[in-house]
Amino acid sequence: MTRTVSTKQERPISWLWLAALWLLLLLLAALRPLAVPDEGRYGEVGRWMLQSGDWLVPRLDGLPFFHKPPLLYWLEAVSLALFGSHVWALRLVPALHAGIMLVGLYLAARAIAGERVARRAGLMLGTSVAFLLGGQYVNHDMMVATWIGIAIWCFAFAFMHGARPHANLARLGFVACALGVLSKGLIGLLLPGLVLFLWLLWTRQFRKVLALPWASGLLLLAAITVPWFVLVAQKYPGAMDYLFGTQQFTRFTADTFNNVQPWWFYIASLLILLFPWAFFAGKPLWDAVKRTPAPDGVAREWFSLCWIWLAAILAFFSIPASKLIGYILPVIPPLALLAALGWERTLAHSRFAGRVFAALAALIIALALAVSLLVTRFTDDKLSGDVAQTLACDASPADTVYAVGNYPYDLPFYAQIRRPIVVIQDWPRQHKTAGDVWQRELFEGADFDPVAGRVLQTPDVLAAASARPGNWLLVPRNGGARGFGPPAWLRVQTGTGWILFKSGGSAASAPEGPIAAQQKGLPGCKH
Repeated sequence: MTRTVSTKQERPISWLWLAALWLLLLLLAALRPLAVPDEGRYGEVGRWMLQSGDWLVPRLDGLPFFHKPPLLYWLEAVSLALFGSHVWALRLVPALHAGIMLVGLYLAARAIAGERVARRAGLMLGTSVAFLLGGQYVNHDMMVATWIGIAIWCFAFAFMHGARPHANLARLGFVACALGVLSKGLIGLLLPGLVLFLWLLWTRQFRKVLALPWASGLLLLAAITVPWFVLVAQKYPGAMDYLFGTQQFTRFTADTFNNVQPWWFYIASLLILLFPWAFFAGKPLWDAVKRTPAPDGVAREWFSLCWIWLAAILAFFSIPASKLIGYILPVIPPLALLAALGWERTLAHSRFAGRVFAALAALIIALALAVSLLVTRFTDDKLSGDVAQTLACDASPADTVYAVGNYPYDLPFYAQIRRPIVVIQDWPRQHKTAGDVWQRELFEGADFDPVAGRVLQTPDVLAAASARPGNWLLVPRNGGARGFGPPAWLRVQTGTGWILFKSGGSAASAPEGPIAAQQKGLPGCKH
């Protein structure tokens, strides 16, 4: 009885630690500008959804953007509506999912191994690069990783409930799969299914599958996922072939996409994402493979789940030639649990264990803080925040912005422009030669909506645009605009990454007065 009371008294302390780590994540999320291209791209799609009122079709620069399903953009739009157009409002979405992953791990670990291990696992995850940096990065990876993890936990506990699966836990698993599908597509369903299939076979529980609440579970799955896919397919025939075929199946099987990495890339990534805690997972992993009896009383089935979860998803993502570090986030929860068990088996009873753990945790927190504060020094040549502020204060809502040589992913969000940017390229040539680059995501979107595709123009329009009032031109400083020389544009500002010009007859150069002052300024102006 004393031990039970003690455990219950310790739980509020654990929750306080988890809350403190999540608040630290929110603080770090407010310290740096949007990273490009990813955060600028995905953040702008959410902003455009809110601004346009079109909650059905994700759009980038006004063009349909069917690379991923819409859950991230929906939540971003809601966050921006509630908290305003701030970078941290965008990052609140992945941060909330990182918090859900943390809580899910803590609750699962507490049921599996007790309060002590659960708190350790939560602290390890909460003081990791995966949580403190990955949990604030605006893209789909933390979202889908969270729902994959929640789905696996729910189904696993449902199967371990007894001779028949726990029906409500299983239904929650179906809901988590549905949210995973809306986060990033088929892997939200495929990866939980793969892990659970292999685990049930290994632990000889597969017959329990027949007792799942299939009717209600599949109904929930369909009710959450099907409407958006059907409505988009009706409006844009071919959109689902593009999303599932090109962006998922072809990207998985082909070797023509960017970020080609060796087979061991994700092993190294895990050591970084859960550094230094990942090294402590070695002993319980080895014990689980050898089927050595667990000294901490953890059921063998849970060890099997952890290493199968880790191995299956690691193998799955190691197959494609194209690899990104965020893809492997779904295996962080079981790895953190194994690391916590490894700590308990190796160092927990050492005299200096507490001090060592605190020092290692402080080291990772300091590293995450340094990255958040200093990363801009190494990426500012790609950012447009400085010229975006000038544009936001000097341009009028009806003005047109042109970009040549590259696409300023973060500028629409910072300036809060109301109209798509006119992007200048030799588009006929790009259709024939472009690889897995930014031009392709724009012209493939224009293929779905030729009217919106008018924002993609060729260099011959620049001469006339320079003579009309109310036009602005952005040119990258890195020489990406060679051969497009601005004919009669007036230089306004040379920023760290972009040069801003205005047209010779621009309204921005007109004499100041009450009417002109009223016409000037975009929502992004902070003066």
